[in-house]
Amino acid sequence: MAVVTITYSDARAGAYKDAVAQGIAVWNANVSNVHIQKAASGQRADVQVIADPGWPRATLGPVRPGGSGTVWFGQEAVDEGYNVVRIAAHEFGHILGLPDIKPGPCSSLMSGSTGGVSCTNATPNASERSRVQSLYAGSAAPASRIVVG
Repeated sequence: MAVVTITYSDARAGAYKDAVAQGIAVWNANVSNVHIQKAASGQRADVQVIADPGWPRATLGPVRPGGSGTVWFGQEAVDEGYNVVRIAAHEFGHILGLPDIKPGPCSSLMSGSTGGVSCTNATPNASERSRVQSLYAGSAAPASRIVVG
């Protein structure tokens, strides 16, 4: 099975660099045919992570190598008490092609804010993992340009 590698830049992620790295590590540990890695210095990144004062949001993928996606890591959700690693993993779920599932339980990563402020689950469930595996199996379709919250 071929592994698709997507690169990201956290140059504009501010204080969220560690949370982003942890959220990405969750995806890398849970799917086998797509891998997200930090772009090398001077390398064009497929995904930009930007610290933002608003609500978190991201381009709805699946983003492919050579594509273009953005994660806006919103301070508003952090200020309200949402878990930063869950935010990062959820927004990268969008980059990987998953829409929001609202309302939804804490056990669904893509339930986002409807999981509640006390929800710290940053791990995709079996259905979410399977969907990403399916989206990255075989084809190299271009990335979407829809932004989701």
